Amino acid sequence: MSAALNAITVENLRKVYGATKAVDGISFEVREGEVFGMLGPNGAGKSTTIEMIEGLRRPDGGSITVLGLKQPGAANHIKTRIGIQLQTTALYPRLTVTEILDLFHTFFRGRKTISTAELIQLVDLDEKKDTHSKALSGGQRQRLSVALALVNDPDIVFLDEPTTGMDPQARRQLWDLVRALQQRGKTILLTTHYMEEAEQLCDRVAIVDHGHIMELGSPQDLISRHFQEIAIEFNHPEGDTENYRTLAGVNNVVVENGHVSLYSTDVPATMAALLQRTDNSGALRNLNVRGGTLEDVFLKLTGRALRD
Repeated sequence: MSAALNAITVENLRKVYGATKAVDGISFEVREGEVFGMLGPNGAGKSTTIEMIEGLRRPDGGSITVLGLKQPGAANHIKTRIGIQLQTTALYPRLTVTEILDLFHTFFRGRKTISTAELIQLVDLDEKKDTHSKALSGGQRQRLSVALALVNDPDIVFLDEPTTGMDPQARRQLWDLVRALQQRGKTILLTTHYMEEAEQLCDRVAIVDHGHIMELGSPQDLISRHFQEIAIEFNHPEGDTENYRTLAGVNNVVVENGHVSLYSTDVPATMAALLQRTDNSGALRNLNVRGGTLEDVFLKLTGRALRD
């Protein structure tokens, strides 16, 4: 794909802190109008990578192009065309939603902006427009934080763990907002700890660990590339990895806190062997059979769950 169709191009990006290579030769592209996810455990290098793209950190090597402009050389120009929602945003507690948005508009006088009324409608805060920010729920504060990132009508929106701490309903409301932003032509770079969120929202994802991109592609491509198996899950407090690994059709076993996941290429044979074995060792609880997920891919590539 030509560079003209890339909102972001990163080539051989590096960042070193003493003896630690936080980012070690990362390269990828974010296409215009797509939702691109970066997934990785704490310390993987994804936050450092994104902060260098945003212009908040200076790279030690490699190149970054944002909307055809070189970072950090054109950092001031780039800042006018991007919007950043941080994982935690300090809001003025005694100002209302409308007052905070109006205040942020004053930072962009003479430039293109999205009106306060339109932003409030976009993030579904109409009923809270006259409410002080300190009285908003966690999900409402997150939506206001996204609205603040959109004041300057940016071409690229950076969302850092936007649904952390939200209940399921609030999380899905924010998913709808991300989809609405994409429909408006925005390019979105998203970090998340929720694999379901990445599968639902992202056109492509990069799995990052130890400063490297381990895999990159659409969620379904990554799943089909790494998992032809079917997962059989259940709770069994006496679960033993080696004991289950000998069952017919089983390629891999993960046992964590009494929760067992068997990855099978022959589900009928595995189920028959499993049920025969458990006749003598107690009933299986919460038995579930499912296809592979992005969580499975992540665990296979990094050897740890994203929450670790």
